[in-house]
Amino acid sequence: MEIRHLVTFQKVATLLSFTRAAEELSYAQSSVTTQIRALEASLGVELFDRLGGRIRLTSAGEKLLEYAEQILALTEAARADVVGGDGPSGTLVIGTMESITSYRMPPLLEFFHHRYPKLQLSLRPSLCAETCHALRQGSFDIGFLMEQRTVQQGLETVVLAEEPLVLVAAPDHPLARQEELSLDDLRSASILATESGCAYRDLFEEELRGAETMPFLEFGTIEAIKRGVISGLGIALLPAVTVTRELEAGEMTALPWKAPFSVYTQLAWRSSRRLSRELKLFIDQAVRLMQEDVPLAKSG
Repeated sequence: MEIRHLVTFQKVATLLSFTRAAEELSYAQSSVTTQIRALEASLGVELFDRLGGRIRLTSAGEKLLEYAEQILALTEAARADVVGGDGPSGTLVIGTMESITSYRMPPLLEFFHHRYPKLQLSLRPSLCAETCHALRQGSFDIGFLMEQRTVQQGLETVVLAEEPLVLVAAPDHPLARQEELSLDDLRSASILATESGCAYRDLFEEELRGAETMPFLEFGTIEAIKRGVISGLGIALLPAVTVTRELEAGEMTALPWKAPFSVYTQLAWRSSRRLSRELKLFIDQAVRLMQEDVPLAKSG
């Protein structure tokens, strides 16, 4: 087996596409096909089932993928130790979301920028479900989630912080004058929200079901939602960390309603992969700089 054949195999196996693998590796598709066939010939087994325009790993392919990832990780570790002995380098592809990037990650990003300038952190905006899928497929190295504490099949997770949620409105909003709020009060209000697929938005929407409701007004970013709330366009349920400044400045007010569900900022990575030096460093520092007093939660 040649290392370059294992690199190609790992890319095809994670993307389940010869075409996309060729694009990412900057190969002609015929070269990818030739390398996979050479690898199959050397092992005497088929690594992929070809199903028309789709492919999937055979049982032999699934076994080889585990070994290939270990071999490639060890190869990279050896190269780094022999050639790049001056510290971690390369690129980590990180799935994240606006609220975490803007309000939780700055100390972590600053640490890596100053301490490990040769290690590039490539942040990819992504909803939680998309991040989990990309981690399983191997297109993300690691990802941040903000959702309920649930077991994610095929992923290891560590809880970094509970994220209190607060329902906010402009100070002169009609609901701001009430001492208590019912679900019917909320159903009658104009609600500003992130796009569907955001965990706390979906949980909030589920809570409001059971009566005719006005559709959520979807905004592209949390900053846009906050501007809309301040302008009196409606109310919004947001992580408290994202509205601290506006609440302290009196630009918004917290409404008297507590969400009956909780979400947590979590770090996730694929459970079957061997952790590179760079990935282990990122996990360790994220836990050190971002974790609050919550128990660890791991799943396989």
